[in-house]
Amino acid sequence: MERKPAIFISIASYRDPELIPTLRDLIEKASGCYRLAVAVCWQDEGDRQRFQQAGMTLCAAESTAEYDLLTWRYLETEIRMISLHYFFSKGACWARNQCETLYREEEYVLQIDSHCRFVEGWDREMVAMLEALKVQSEKPALSSYPPGYVPGKEEEKTQAIFRLVFRGFSSEKIVQLTSVDFQQAAPVRGSYLAGGFIFAEGRFVKEVPNDPQIFFEGEEIAMAARAFTHGYDVWHPHKIVLWHFYGREEASRIWGDHDDEAKKSGSVDRAWHERDSLSKKRVRTLLGMEQAEPADMGRYGLGSRRTLAEFEAALGISFTKFAVLPEVLGTERVAWFPPPYGNWRERLSSHQQKTIGLTQEEFTSPLADITCLHIGVYSNANDLLYKKILSGEEINECLAGHDGGEIAIDLDVTFPIMFTPAAIRFSAYDDSDGWSKVVEKAW
Repeated sequence: MERKPAIFISIASYRDPELIPTLRDLIEKASGCYRLAVAVCWQDEGDRQRFQQAGMTLCAAESTAEYDLLTWRYLETEIRMISLHYFFSKGACWARNQCETLYREEEYVLQIDSHCRFVEGWDREMVAMLEALKVQSEKPALSSYPPGYVPGKEEEKTQAIFRLVFRGFSSEKIVQLTSVDFQQAAPVRGSYLAGGFIFAEGRFVKEVPNDPQIFFEGEEIAMAARAFTHGYDVWHPHKIVLWHFYGREEASRIWGDHDDEAKKSGSVDRAWHERDSLSKKRVRTLLGMEQAEPADMGRYGLGSRRTLAEFEAALGISFTKFAVLPEVLGTERVAWFPPPYGNWRERLSSHQQKTIGLTQEEFTSPLADITCLHIGVYSNANDLLYKKILSGEEINECLAGHDGGEIAIDLDVTFPIMFTPAAIRFSAYDDSDGWSKVVEKAW
C-alpha cells in the first residue's frame, strides 16, 4: 500500500486544560489523506489519567534524565509526548524546540498552540493552499492569527480572516504585531509569522528551528526574520482553517509560576524575567540592534538566502531607528513591500508609544470637570511633533477604574525621523475656569 505523506504537528502546552480537546478535534477533523505525526511538549503535573479518560491509549512510556517520553494513540494517530513538570519549563519557544526533536522527515509541518479548533478537512485545505502557492513562491509558509473561539461557545466562533500587521514598538523597542481582517479570493502576501499557527514544508523544522532561549516577547518577529533570510515567503490564508482561544484569563502562565518566590524556594532555577531579559537581548542581536555586547546566536541566527536589510525593506521598518514607512500605519496597513525597494529609508517616520500619568494635583479644575485636554509633543527645538485632544467624555473613560485623582493617557506618536521628542505639554479647559496652566513632562 502506498505510504501517505505526513504532517508533523508541533504543540507546546503549558498547564492547558484545552490540550485534550485540541488533540481530539485536530485528529477527528482531519481528512485522512495525510498521516498525522503529533508531537507535544506537555508541561504539567503528569496526570496521565486525563488522556485515558478521553479515549487515548498509552502505548509506550520511557524515561530520560530530563523527561518522560509517552506514546499515545487516538483513533489511528500516534501522539508522542514529552512530559515534564511545569517547574522545568523554560518558555514557549523552548517547548516548541523540544517538540522539534521528534521530527522524522515528515513532508509538512504545522506549529500550533494547545488551544485550537479546526475546520473539517483542515489538513487537505492547508496542503492544497501551500502547494498552489508554489507557482509564486519557492518556499511558501502559511501563517496568521486565526479567528477566535471560546470553549463551551464554539457555535459562536469568529467567522473572519486576518492578516498580521505592525502594531508598534514595545518599551524595549521590539516590534509588536496585531491583525486586521481582509477578504480575498486567494492567500495574501505578508511578512510576519504567528507563533500559534505556521504551516510549511517539513524542512522548515530544520532550517528555521525555534530558538529555545527566546522566552516570549520577540518570538514572532525573530522567527519571521529568520524565515525570510532562509528564503521563505509568508502568506496569510484567505479562508478559515482553524480557530484559536484568545483571552484565557483564568489560564496558568509561566510568569505566574516561575516568579521570584519560586526561585527563592528552589522550585525553579531562574525567574521568568531573567529568561525574558536574556531572550530580548537575543532578539535585538538578531535584528542588528545589540551592537555593544551581542548574544551568540549559534544555529539560531539569520539565513543566507536574503539579508536583514532586505527584510527591513520588505516590512517598511527600520529596527535600529524605530521607524516605519507611512503606509505601515496608514489606512491600508501595508505589511509587505515588493522589491525593488529604492531609497525607502528616506521616507521613514519615527514611531513611538508612551503612557503618561497625570494627577489631580497638576490641574486647578477637577479632572472629571475638564471639557477638553490638549496634548502636544515637542522637540528640543520646540517643534510640534504630535497633537491630540481628549474630550471630557474620553477623560472620564480614562478615570474609570481609578479613584478620580489620576488618569493614564496612551500616546501613539509618529513624526519625521530627523526629530527627537523631548517634552509633552498638557493644557486643560473647563467651562467654569477656562484654560488651566500648562503642565509639562519630559518625554
